[in-house]
Amino acid sequence: MTGSPLLANLIEALRCLPGVGGKSAQRMAFHLLERERERGLKLADALREAMQRIGHCSRCRNFSEEPVCTICASASRDRHLLCVVESPVDLAAIEQATGYRGQYFVLMGRLSPLDGLGPQELGLDRLGERLAEGEVEELILATNPTVEGEATAHYLAQLARAAGIRPTRLAHGVPLGGELEYVDRGTLAHAFGSRSAVE
Repeated sequence: MTGSPLLANLIEALRCLPGVGGKSAQRMAFHLLERERERGLKLADALREAMQRIGHCSRCRNFSEEPVCTICASASRDRHLLCVVESPVDLAAIEQATGYRGQYFVLMGRLSPLDGLGPQELGLDRLGERLAEGEVEELILATNPTVEGEATAHYLAQLARAAGIRPTRLAHGVPLGGELEYVDRGTLAHAFGSRSAVE
């Protein structure tokens, strides 16, 4: 449709991004070519370098250019706390929104046999080795409150208990500032069932 094989390749390449369909990819490609050629070249260089140089931390599996990421290498982080998240974006959200100063383990997914994601794909053997080192006292389960996320949290809790480590789960329920009449039924039922004592 474009008359240019290079343009067609660019549009198709942009479609690999989440939420980008054919029309959005076409708009992006035309915008880069019409108005942002210099920035487009900068983007291409940044993409190439990132794809070639960013790997995974050998300790937590987060994205890192070094064998051990800055969080794992930091002496100021509490090594007794280990927070397990599904993805690097979850780690970033916790870092930005909380004062958490412990360490992390990134699963790069959640248990999902239908998608071919089992304990080995999530690096749970490496997590088990970390728990066996004896430093971790609390394993914070910060998987998403989906069916797969809950199953993953349950599996991780069993792994922690087997290693003599206390597992904890992030609280789920009514959002701060939310009104009960607007909270969906599933969230409200979970919050009601998980209520805690007021001290």
